[in-house]
Amino acid sequence: MSGARVASGTGEANVATGVPVLDHLLGKLAEAGRFDLALEVDPDDPEAEVDAAGSAFGLALEPLLPEGAHGAGTMPADEALAMVVIERSGRPLVASNAQLTGVGGLGSDLAARFLRGLADAAGLTLHVRLIEGEDTDHVLEAIFKALGVALAHAAAPTTARGAR
Repeated sequence: MSGARVASGTGEANVATGVPVLDHLLGKLAEAGRFDLALEVDPDDPEAEVDAAGSAFGLALEPLLPEGAHGAGTMPADEALAMVVIERSGRPLVASNAQLTGVGGLGSDLAARFLRGLADAAGLTLHVRLIEGEDTDHVLEAIFKALGVALAHAAAPTTARGAR
């Protein structure tokens, strides 16, 4: 059975999605956001595994993100620079200017599939902006690291986030 656990912590990740590049990216997300993450996905075709990972992660995050929580993160990965802004709006949406088809053996955009599953499961509005970057591996890493920082910011106590 697919499932995930997420908690504030040190950034330790134990991830088995069936898609090695996604496992790596979720490790980077956990590290950047200082989340302890355990996520396991039942074996299936790669697209279904990515969808299941996004949904499981979103469901695990839901208790950490109160309605209206918001956060932003900007992170580099070598020459790539990405920004992610999130809000727990209850209106799932992913708006992105990055198109990354064919990564990890998928015929579709791995990041977009994962982010759609996450947004739908957690009720998030996600804005992803690729500011700079040519190397697909670096672009993906920058996006997932920025997502980790944005989620950590949104999950922080209200006093740490500032006034809303």
